[in-house]
Amino acid sequence: MQRAAQPFGVEPGEVLETYYEELLRQFGPQGWWPARTRLEVILGAILTQNTTWQNAARALSKLRDAGLLSWSGLRQAQLPRLEMCIRPAGYFRQKARTIHTFLAWLDAVHHGSLDALFRQPPDVARAQLLAVRGLGPETADAVLLYAGKLPFFVADAYTRRVLARHRLISLADGYSAAQQFLHRHLPPNQRLFNEFHALLVETGKRHCKRQAPACQGCPLQPYLPGDGNPRRALQRTTRTTVNHVQVHERKEVRVKADGAR
Repeated sequence: MQRAAQPFGVEPGEVLETYYEELLRQFGPQGWWPARTRLEVILGAILTQNTTWQNAARALSKLRDAGLLSWSGLRQAQLPRLEMCIRPAGYFRQKARTIHTFLAWLDAVHHGSLDALFRQPPDVARAQLLAVRGLGPETADAVLLYAGKLPFFVADAYTRRVLARHRLISLADGYSAAQQFLHRHLPPNQRLFNEFHALLVETGKRHCKRQAPACQGCPLQPYLPGDGNPRRALQRTTRTTVNHVQVHERKEVRVKADGAR
């Protein structure tokens, strides 16, 4: 990874902690992942590939209306029916095959048990998911973080855009390099990764847009390199990042451990 300029001459971990605290103060807890069960998390992670969450949510709603938001329903569903339900998410044939492939793999390797998958060493579970056709790093990490409660930061396009524009990483850095940077400079805390990722996505949607950044009013605007007072920008608050996570833990939307044994 090409190392970008270090903002304000302080350690990246301190910068990230400040960003997290400021976003949490301005936006509040995001309650991610928006799902009722672990199965919905996994389906949502697949369906949101190369599309918006709104389109993925429409596909999930159609699956629910069709009675397919259950392990037994999905296992019995023929591919054409599944494709029809998830059409709003785009690439519906490819995504339907990925869902079928994942279900068959989970049954064959872990006897249909998500608990067995997530009980493994985290790196082993990640390597296994990445070997499933149709599951790339971002999708696998979303499954591990939001369904498995394992500390893998989802370094998606929103996250990389914010970090690059604040010169924490290079514009040329891809998914793996950005994730390595975050893992190196943040404590391996699943709740922190969950909330911070959600806050960065919200920042990207509201302000740090791909074509025309709307920096005015962004909580992170004072921290842009060369903008504002660095000394003011990096004042430490009275609570640490991990304490923030603990304080807001009770507000977290709980994803119940459903059907898969």
